[in-house]
Amino acid sequence: MNSPIISGTSQAWAALGGDPSSLDRVSYGGRCGGLPARLPVMELARATVAVCSLAAAELMSVRTGRPVPRVRVDDEAVATGFLSDRLVRVDGQGWSTFQPLSRFWRASDGWVRTHANYPHHRVRLLAALGLAGDADGEAVDAVARVVASLTALEVEETVCAAGGLAVAARSPEEWAKSEQGAMVAEQPLLTTARLDDAPGRKPDGAALPCAGLRVLDLTRVLAGPVATRTLALLGADVLRIDAPHLPESQEAHNDTGMGKRSATLDLREATDRGRFDVLLDTADVVVTGYRPGALEQLGLTPEALAERRPGLVIAQLSAWGRYGPWRGRRGFDSLVQVATGIAELEGSPDSPGALPAQALDHGTGYLLAAGVLRALTEQHHAGGTRLVRLALAQTAHWLVHDLVPAPGEREGFDAEHRLTETDSPMGRLRHALPPVSYEGGPLNWRRPPGLWGTDAPVWDGA
Repeated sequence: MNSPIISGTSQAWAALGGDPSSLDRVSYGGRCGGLPARLPVMELARATVAVCSLAAAELMSVRTGRPVPRVRVDDEAVATGFLSDRLVRVDGQGWSTFQPLSRFWRASDGWVRTHANYPHHRVRLLAALGLAGDADGEAVDAVARVVASLTALEVEETVCAAGGLAVAARSPEEWAKSEQGAMVAEQPLLTTARLDDAPGRKPDGAALPCAGLRVLDLTRVLAGPVATRTLALLGADVLRIDAPHLPESQEAHNDTGMGKRSATLDLREATDRGRFDVLLDTADVVVTGYRPGALEQLGLTPEALAERRPGLVIAQLSAWGRYGPWRGRRGFDSLVQVATGIAELEGSPDSPGALPAQALDHGTGYLLAAGVLRALTEQHHAGGTRLVRLALAQTAHWLVHDLVPAPGEREGFDAEHRLTETDSPMGRLRHALPPVSYEGGPLNWRRPPGLWGTDAPVWDGA
């Protein structure tokens, strides 16, 4: 066992408030080169899966009164899991994770990256640049011409002001000198808090760590859905709620919707809000992944949730953190890589680069699930409504500044070893098996994803 492996897991486990002696239950194997990068991406992946698996084993022990099961982290499973969004297939057909206008562009003084996978983001991007909604081929050429006439910061400011997504490429030093970057550097990897003195949970001999628990999933895209997909694996009844006017990609849902059900509710409308409140009344966990302020405008602050449903575990995810001048900005993994200097570190003198996977999303997702699991464990011991907060930018800082690569030769890997197939409403689904595991734990999800947004907004069996 190499010390960098131990270090990454120890750092994450300490951030989660875990007992250091529990780390003796974790072992590692199957080392591979599945996520090659200049930065220690494999160390991030291994550590986040390790602490999530250990948190699941710990909660299993608390609920059954038995010793903490052993955890073995398999590198091949971890690498495959971090590539799950790229490996999913329906009847042999894959999908492009990025649309034509989600890419790097050369500005007059550097590079800028945009994100326009969703139709409303595409519309905002084009409108901000004074362009019409042309076909993708024509739009790419038009955007390239406009961006080339502006500085990268001018593009960033113009597009962000219009509610779109664009970030100028910065070096790690430039990000560190910025107000937002300096504030990110002052934050821990994640934060946890106890909001009240709600009663603790009782051990109940559950068959899975999250058996019988109800999770409201208010997340989108990748990091949050990875977290709630993991909770579903561990036995939770996970119900994802989306706004009908913000549709999700079915292709993305084919990967992150494993084990869950998916419904739509417009929380701005009284009837749908009433249905949501009924769900909240018997929820055990609420996971949110919208930018800070979005759900708060609907009265869904942690304090309001705790008052309505004492004993909740509330987990909040954001791109840039809930502080600083960027706290209200929209963001995605690819944009956080660009802002924090990762794109420069992974690039060449000619162009920026990218990590070999959406590693900030996946890694933060497993940390988010681990935070929920640890909060549930702490509730069994001491009660309390619990709050867990993470940000992609804080995970990026951890990757760039705190993790170190493990030495030694890295062999390649065959993802086929960690893929499986199952029938689904969309067709024959090929997907990655879960990397989170512990001795005696589940090996796969109980159900495949369904069609996004088509389930009734009620708890399973209700």
